[in-house]
Amino acid sequence: MIDDIKKRALHRTRILQGQMRGIEKMVENDDYCVDIITQSLAIQKSLRSLNKLLVENHLRTHVTDMFDEGGDARERAVAELLSVFELENNRGR
Repeated sequence: MIDDIKKRALHRTRILQGQMRGIEKMVENDDYCVDIITQSLAIQKSLRSLNKLLVENHLRTHVTDMFDEGGDARERAVAELLSVFELENNRGR
């Protein structure tokens, strides 16, 4: 991974861990449902942010290398990205 992106991704995962611990305590304490949902939505936003970093890293490293190789490697890179795109667009719908 690119050092800066790795640092930011690790930071994001630590934030997510804290958010998950927070939501666990909220459930244990029988907090107000809307407050728990609000926290859950914040976690989903944090996950999207992490995914964006991971995609950026993948594009700047692996995909670039695969496109430079050309041929079958290039086609695999395109297929991977299309697969991720399809997963993102089909989740929860």
